[in-house]
Amino acid sequence: MRRSALRGLRKYQEAARPAPPPMPPIFAAAGNSRLLRFNSAASNRAPVVFVPSLINPPRVLDLSPERSLVRAMAAAGHDAYLVDWGTPLDDDKGMDLTAHVADRLAPMIAALPQPPILVGYCLGGTLVAGAAALSPPRALATIATPWHFDGFPEQERADIVALWTRSQGTCVQMGYVPMEVLQSGFWSLDPARTIRKYAAFLDMPPGSDKELAFLAVEDWANEGPPLTLAAGQQLFEQFYGANQTGEKRWRIDGRVVDPEALACPTLSIASLTDKIVPAAASPRLAEHRELALGHVGMIVGSQAPHDVWMILSDWLSTHGG
Repeated sequence: MRRSALRGLRKYQEAARPAPPPMPPIFAAAGNSRLLRFNSAASNRAPVVFVPSLINPPRVLDLSPERSLVRAMAAAGHDAYLVDWGTPLDDDKGMDLTAHVADRLAPMIAALPQPPILVGYCLGGTLVAGAAALSPPRALATIATPWHFDGFPEQERADIVALWTRSQGTCVQMGYVPMEVLQSGFWSLDPARTIRKYAAFLDMPPGSDKELAFLAVEDWANEGPPLTLAAGQQLFEQFYGANQTGEKRWRIDGRVVDPEALACPTLSIASLTDKIVPAAASPRLAEHRELALGHVGMIVGSQAPHDVWMILSDWLSTHGG
């Protein structure tokens, strides 16, 4: 299988890629972050702001014309927006996760004509909870979001903290946390899967929907700007290491961040087969759904349009989005 995986890796490196979807217009900006609007028609519905993780590019939510959660929501009539966090500048190394919420996300949300519905994926869900503490949204939903970090298996959590301990000195010297540090942590969760997936890719017909989907997901997973040094420190030391969020010790502008105590309608979607964010680590909001899809599969997998997108669209409509 290792030989097949190496041949699959070579095939992946040499495969032709289709053109990406067109870039939607910029609605608002804060620093080097942008809020992109996907539905330009006037709408009486509440804006729906989709917030991705700071790790990897935001296009997992707009992967291709056929696999775009945000475009599907816009096509369904929702006034859909997507946050693009951008690439950190040299002066941004002191921006931790709290500052990303207060100085990047919150100003863009404030530019909207009315309080939005916030939808966060992965770490983006953690960040929208922070934004909700600053300004009450119309509603809030999280997908595959880490919140109760003591819900991670003990050994995995220890391994992630140990990875940061080994990498911290180099990151301090560089002034940021490179993607390679983050990726090595994800790969270590299931190294055999990396071998299996490239071996399977070898047999995918060139130009097939299956091959194109693999290329899009892998390109997304292997790319992305670095984290600012302060964001990496807070993520690894305060969130993973000290469970600051789950123990309700994360504060923004003096306010405790607690999505489980929000008065607005809330929805959390978790997966029982998620290797990146176990279901036990997810917040349990007023409405809670547990599925059997993988971390990325909940957004772009073949079952995502039926099992996640439809559920989310119906929930958004119920709450004015």
